[in-house]
Amino acid sequence: MTSPGERPQSPEERPSPGGPGRSGLRNPEGAVRGLGAGTLGLEALVLLLAIQPIRVVGGELSGAAIAVIVLLAVAAVALAGMMRRPWAWHAGTVLQGALMLAGLLHWSLLVLGIIFALVWGYALHVRRVILGR
Repeated sequence: MTSPGERPQSPEERPSPGGPGRSGLRNPEGAVRGLGAGTLGLEALVLLLAIQPIRVVGGELSGAAIAVIVLLAVAAVALAGMMRRPWAWHAGTVLQGALMLAGLLHWSLLVLGIIFALVWGYALHVRRVILGR
């Protein structure tokens, strides 16, 4: 409550119930981990579901390209489970580069790599804003 003549506090200025924090989240580390894991999980799902449409619409998809897609999807799922470790964020960035590099096998993988690199970049931005890292 404010006294007469005192301006009301904005939500950013009010102390959070769980203690002081920049974001107002109760567990900012957990929220950021969830964002990273969700992004990687969605990427794995999209990669696996994209195999058949790429084969039908995009032309010939070699066995090597399919193997690379499955390997990248498995790596994304594994990294999603390891988001507690700080190096997992760097490995996720490398994964985006590997997906773009897989564009040498098929052009649609480059497109998916660019899309997910942009999404991953946004997740890193949100992480930096919330955690200050």
